[in-house]
Amino acid sequence: WGETQVELGGPKMDAKFELALVKPLDQVEDGKVTIIGPDIGGVPEKTTLPLGIIIEAAGQKLDKDIEGVIERRIHMHSNFVEGLMHLNQRYDIHLRLRSKSFKKGLNSFHILAKILQRLYKTELPIVEKIQFTFITDHDKVKETMSKAMEIYETRDARARGLKDEDVKEFYGCALCQSFAPSHDCVITPQRFANCGAMSWF
Repeated sequence: WGETQVELGGPKMDAKFELALVKPLDQVEDGKVTIIGPDIGGVPEKTTLPLGIIIEAAGQKLDKDIEGVIERRIHMHSNFVEGLMHLNQRYDIHLRLRSKSFKKGLNSFHILAKILQRLYKTELPIVEKIQFTFITDHDKVKETMSKAMEIYETRDARARGLKDEDVKEFYGCALCQSFAPSHDCVITPQRFANCGAMSWF
């Protein structure tokens, strides 16, 4: 792996989350990046920062049910970036940026956002606009994390109200094949993906 430039979230940090929200088209500015707190290029090497990631997406064919799918793609798309490791999801994320990649130019959340924007729009053409907020200020991450937890619970409660017998389709998910190459999940209303992030919705 090599030397680590910066860690974001992780087991030693109590302030971390990622959240995707579907918004009306007129409330999203395509490509906009907001950074609250220090950027990854503005801290000393080997710093560990809290991290909140908020992705707001809009499109005429998007609805709220796809928020969890967009959210889980943060993991997949981040791991396409050389020298960036992303683990877990929701309120348990852990990112590590390698010094070599930092020195080659991955020294700002603005760069990461451009990469993610391209990957999202390539994979999900129904995403017409997408904007990003990265929070590394500890108090702000904690404050926003409590709101994210409420949104997670609302999503989960909705999923718990639906039974397998109520639907005609089940789905497959292979997102974790980046580290478990032979694994697939079968997802039903009563059975989430093993990672906990992908629901039947």
